[in-house]
Amino acid sequence: MQVTLDSALWFAGSFAEAAVIGLLVYRRVWRTLPVFFSYSIWALVGSFVAYAVHCKFPRHYGTAYLLELIIDSGLLLAILVELAWSVLRPVRVYLRRSALIYIAGGLLLLGAAIWPFASLPALDLPTHKLHLVVQLQQTVSILQILFLLALIACSQLLSIGWRNREFQVATGLGFYSVVNLTIAMLHMHETAISQYQLLNRVLIASYICSLLYWIVSFAQREAERHEFTPQMQNMLLAVAGAARTTRVALADAQAHKDRPRDGI
Repeated sequence: MQVTLDSALWFAGSFAEAAVIGLLVYRRVWRTLPVFFSYSIWALVGSFVAYAVHCKFPRHYGTAYLLELIIDSGLLLAILVELAWSVLRPVRVYLRRSALIYIAGGLLLLGAAIWPFASLPALDLPTHKLHLVVQLQQTVSILQILFLLALIACSQLLSIGWRNREFQVATGLGFYSVVNLTIAMLHMHETAISQYQLLNRVLIASYICSLLYWIVSFAQREAERHEFTPQMQNMLLAVAGAARTTRVALADAQAHKDRPRDGI
């Protein structure tokens, strides 16, 4: 059987995905980052399912591809919420579980703000539905890049570095997102089929690079997390206190509103 470049990339990616899953189990990362662990399994299983559908049921491949993109984007968004919650591990004892909801809501609001700018009107897509799905994918990619940049900018305050799992996961996702957005922009200008195939292979190769980075990172022991700086602790506690005060005030206002008036 002749092995093409596309087949070689697919086999290399699947092998690297399996290696990442093995290291996540070996290093017990699945306990602290279960969503990322689930996404890794989904990526491996999904690639085999997509390959089988492409070979056996080519007429349904388009629908399967759309479904895969939607699930993939949803899981990636959930990973960002998980990473943000995990980064706050040193002070989570002072936070309520509702803080997780605020984190998810904040990311969704940021994604809603990014959504109009993630549209690629010049990109020739066959259906409006596919255009929306691609726009969703690009929105999540921009969120991943912004999350990584925020993590880098606040690394000193958060007492987190490149040897921490959260930073490693965010770096791999951020690198792939940068390449993904770059290639999406290039797709708007190139016309030849050979150029289109070449860019897609570059995208797959960048994903394999992220997997290799995770393999090297997860093969090493994680650095011990340090306590947040006093400035960061005070800021987080102040935000949590303000949110709690606002919630209590709203509850009191609602109770006062529902209280029956005298003489009625």
